[in-house]
Amino acid sequence: MSRQIKRVTIAVLLMFLALFTSTTIITVFQADSLNADGRNVRTLNASYSAERGPILVNGQAIAESVPSNDKYKYQRVYRSPDLYSPVTGYFTLNQGNTGVEGAMNSYLSGTSNDQFFTKVKSILTGQTPKGAAVSLTINPAIQQVASDALGNNTGAVVALDPKTGAILAMVSKPGYDPNQLASHNTNDVIAAYKQLLADPTNPLINRAISGNLYYPGSVFKLVLTSAALDSGKFTPDSVFPNPLTFTLTGTNTQINNAEGGNCGGGATVSIADALRLSCNIPMAQLGAALGGNEIAKYAKAYGYGQKLSVPMPVTPSIYNVGNEAQVELSSFGQFDDRVTPLQVAMTSAAIANGGTEMQPTLIKDITAPDLTVIQPFQQKIFAQPITQATSATMTQLMVNNVNNGAANGARISGVDVAGKTGTAQNGNGKPFTLWFTGFAPANNPQVAVAVVVENGTSFGNTVAAPIAKKVIEAVLNK
Repeated sequence: MSRQIKRVTIAVLLMFLALFTSTTIITVFQADSLNADGRNVRTLNASYSAERGPILVNGQAIAESVPSNDKYKYQRVYRSPDLYSPVTGYFTLNQGNTGVEGAMNSYLSGTSNDQFFTKVKSILTGQTPKGAAVSLTINPAIQQVASDALGNNTGAVVALDPKTGAILAMVSKPGYDPNQLASHNTNDVIAAYKQLLADPTNPLINRAISGNLYYPGSVFKLVLTSAALDSGKFTPDSVFPNPLTFTLTGTNTQINNAEGGNCGGGATVSIADALRLSCNIPMAQLGAALGGNEIAKYAKAYGYGQKLSVPMPVTPSIYNVGNEAQVELSSFGQFDDRVTPLQVAMTSAAIANGGTEMQPTLIKDITAPDLTVIQPFQQKIFAQPITQATSATMTQLMVNNVNNGAANGARISGVDVAGKTGTAQNGNGKPFTLWFTGFAPANNPQVAVAVVVENGTSFGNTVAAPIAKKVIEAVLNK
């Protein structure tokens, strides 16, 4: 009899341990993922009954919850939605969340593990539960200037602090009004969402970090040139033949420099002059000489193909190694090269910061309702793609681009601006994807910027560079 009791006792004990273990896993380790699951109706209703924390820019709410007269108790409201919608995203009733609203949902709703004791305190004191405030690194003045400068163009602007990775501006156009998706009427939300999905301009896409990506065109020459110099195999004075046209290896396809003719008029052309004048033919030759695998190594070091969140996930940029002709094309940003504006800005920021690439982020800090800082600003190194010596050389080459080269549209009186333009083909003929990327001041960089304009009929230097110039001037208060 005692043996049977012992067996029953052991069985009960094992079941208790199993129940305790599973409960611990669910309540501790899986809490965040379960709370984030859109099928969790209980959590959804609770997130509306509690006051969701605000999203702040310079202390001002750009997204906040205000009391409502329905069962959900609070209504999400977005301030300056056209300016900030790519950053905030939207918070909807059972239809998903995007942007900072989605990426930081557990903090905003007060359900993160970091807020466990805050939740317990609210229960014990009878206080109304409230989510944390998420403060962003966005500078409102720079954001506004970037938006105004981009104007009615379709495209994006990203501005970074190269020393910390803080994102100072993130603009994507066209935008949308997330207030339409914050309604408590599900039918209205679905109708508004379908209308936005059907819009051929794709306003729901944050072009700065996602979407179908862009051909980088000549801004990719920064990756190629820095790779060539950092490899130790080439210097800025290394020269290549300077023909009027160039036949891609193993093909009958000829390529030209952007404005026709050769690069600078001589029989040969240096890497420095090829970058300054943004010539395709010598860059194709340099790429072939350096090799696709070496280029790919440096592209990966800059962040191509790498996972990244800011905190929203960023679509990885692409560099694929092809045959020799394809390597020649990809060397000046064509073939399969695809990038986000953020990746282009990160490349300039790495060069600006002595070769150290900081991880970009939108999150300045997270603060509990009692003003306790849950998460301070987190500065983190993302990669070290090039040496400090290569960075210094590239900086001077990029300054030459602006002072006396194909990027002169970004000149600012009294300031050394380092930059590079790009005019990428999207097939045969127009329209083009227009680019500028760079940083300033060159000797003590305060901002790195990338600008992309879709469906351009001119050049990056005449369209994108002046936009970037205004953003840089805003940072420097020029």
